[in-house]
Amino acid sequence: MQSNPKLAPVRLKEGRSTLFSEVSLRMSCRSAILRLASPAKAALLLALSLATASALAAPTRPQLKVTAYVINAELDPAANKLTATAQVTFTALEDLNSPTFELNNGLVLTSVTDASRQPLTAERLSTQNAVRFTLANPVPRGTSTTWTFSYAGVLKDADTSPVEGIKLAAIADPISILLYPGRWFPISPTGLYTDRFTAEMHIRVPSDERVVGSGPVGTPKPAGNETQYDFNWNKPGFPGTIVAGKFVAPQHVENFQIYTLDSHKSGALGFGHTAAQEFEFMSSTFGQPETGQMAIVELPEDSVSASWGPGVAAIAGNRIVDHNSSRLLANTLAHQWFGSEISPYSLNDAWITNGMSRYAELMYLEDTAGVTAFKNAVVDVSAGALAYDTEPLTTLGRLDPFSPQFQSETLEKGAMVFHMLRWEMGQEKFVKFIRTLLSDYTDKGVRSRDVEEVAERVSQIQLAPFFAQWIDGTGAPEFTDKYTVYRLGNNKGFRTVGEISQDLDLFRMPVELRIETDGKTEIRRVDVSGTDSPYSVETFGRPRRISIDPQAWVLKSTPDLAVKVAVLRGQQLVAQGDLTGALVEYQKALDANKTSSLAAYRIGEIFFQQRNFQSAANSFRDALRGDGDPRWTEVWSHVELGRIFDCTGQRERAVNEYRLGVQTNDNTQGAINEARNLMTHPYTCQRAEN
Repeated sequence: MQSNPKLAPVRLKEGRSTLFSEVSLRMSCRSAILRLASPAKAALLLALSLATASALAAPTRPQLKVTAYVINAELDPAANKLTATAQVTFTALEDLNSPTFELNNGLVLTSVTDASRQPLTAERLSTQNAVRFTLANPVPRGTSTTWTFSYAGVLKDADTSPVEGIKLAAIADPISILLYPGRWFPISPTGLYTDRFTAEMHIRVPSDERVVGSGPVGTPKPAGNETQYDFNWNKPGFPGTIVAGKFVAPQHVENFQIYTLDSHKSGALGFGHTAAQEFEFMSSTFGQPETGQMAIVELPEDSVSASWGPGVAAIAGNRIVDHNSSRLLANTLAHQWFGSEISPYSLNDAWITNGMSRYAELMYLEDTAGVTAFKNAVVDVSAGALAYDTEPLTTLGRLDPFSPQFQSETLEKGAMVFHMLRWEMGQEKFVKFIRTLLSDYTDKGVRSRDVEEVAERVSQIQLAPFFAQWIDGTGAPEFTDKYTVYRLGNNKGFRTVGEISQDLDLFRMPVELRIETDGKTEIRRVDVSGTDSPYSVETFGRPRRISIDPQAWVLKSTPDLAVKVAVLRGQQLVAQGDLTGALVEYQKALDANKTSSLAAYRIGEIFFQQRNFQSAANSFRDALRGDGDPRWTEVWSHVELGRIFDCTGQRERAVNEYRLGVQTNDNTQGAINEARNLMTHPYTCQRAEN
């Protein structure tokens, strides 16, 4: 049977894939990393980012703040077992009578002792992946103390994961992962990616394995048939990720060491060179990160596609050998600045680091692929920003951080906030603003009001209306333009008198106006304030066309974006398993644009999944007759039609469709490779499940 493309990773434009590690997920765990320009079928993929926080209900306010760990852990891949002791230093933020710590449900406490070595008794809260203590002697507010946790258990698959459906902690052969969000050591229920800590870790693994973690690593210490690796990260941060495996000797590219299994070592050097280029771009743009020594380490392909820790970029093995993963890699590396160097003060501030990591990824794309690729990516991000824009960014902490809304808003709308700030400030001041933010808040949590203060200080622009609209408010303007052209006397040219209208009464922001004339094209900057903003422009040539915000600097509603937003929501519903709801969203896209190839293609996917082959074929034909946007819909529609003909016993017609796909010369997500393979190996249909 051929591999099922319905489970293929979501791809971005130009064949890239991303946002935070990728694996087929349920809706509750998706990332807004999804890209509309993707031929992937029914899977949404998560790239594990900074905002990867507990999907569980947290206390309304923090009980305690963890500041340091000393962890000794032994990994037994043959038994899928972790055995560990963690000394946890924390400060009580209130009088603690019943403190709670999150801990993976697969781990069982064998003992817990307080600073006086007195035993403590805990109860397991399995619905919260947590343990709770009832103290005879409460810990007074403001007191710092250290407890010692001893625990062990089997970590395998995603059955015990704190995040449903995602494997974040697993001891296995050939790769074991202990990702920070996997709660493989006790953490505060409100502290994931907000409470910064130091960590000293001693990790024992079988002698044929290597270990990657944060901080300087000393010489591995042999101990019988095991080897101990020691790590020490002494700055407040998030050094909670450990990856171990049967990695070959690391390959070196500049300051990067790349750890892979033998099966993926062929891609290591090329991937390392890409990482070095991205790292150099970000270092020159944002300043030096907290560590210049980086490790890239392979993740198992059934986990997330990317994760990070200080000095660590963990990437799925198939993505290391994929030549189209530069966006995923750039986003992961950006967390060395936005996540590691600075972090959100609370989940209400997650848009800052999530959004800037996404925008750093786009800035690198602009630097390497040019303005057109950058603009196309910004349009895709705009669709994600508008998909669930019903809550202000500064109130998102009350939502499930794995929900589509939280992910969409913090990642995509967060990125657009920084994109618009760049437009308001100009390139030079924007870069200075980001550098100042990183410098002023190194090793600290950042609030939304801190971003506003630094932005105003650096730019010398009064930005209260901007932040009121984009982080304290919701919605985006929909611009319309009415104008009249007057001829000036004595061959002096033309005056265009017009008015930009939009529907947000409090909106205030400069907007670019492009006037295409019989001669040269003129660019003007118009201050739009309120619902109606007049302007007057003089040009020598007669204006033929006037465009508002042609370079997509402002987050705005447009008919084209309405299609992309509906398709995006439909894809997310497909990932949730709600095919009926997805069809409703796709139909909305077709209502907005009856020739949308993208919407027709997505509808065809659903019918194919339901084995309604005639309806699927009709939809793929509609995609081929449509507007051809995005371009990959052509090649993949031919491939899908070929599969339909194979499923219905029409091999000659199937081969013809595969041949037509090859003739497009569009190999987005390996489409041509797939078509050529199917020309010689017929597609085998999966039977519907009962």
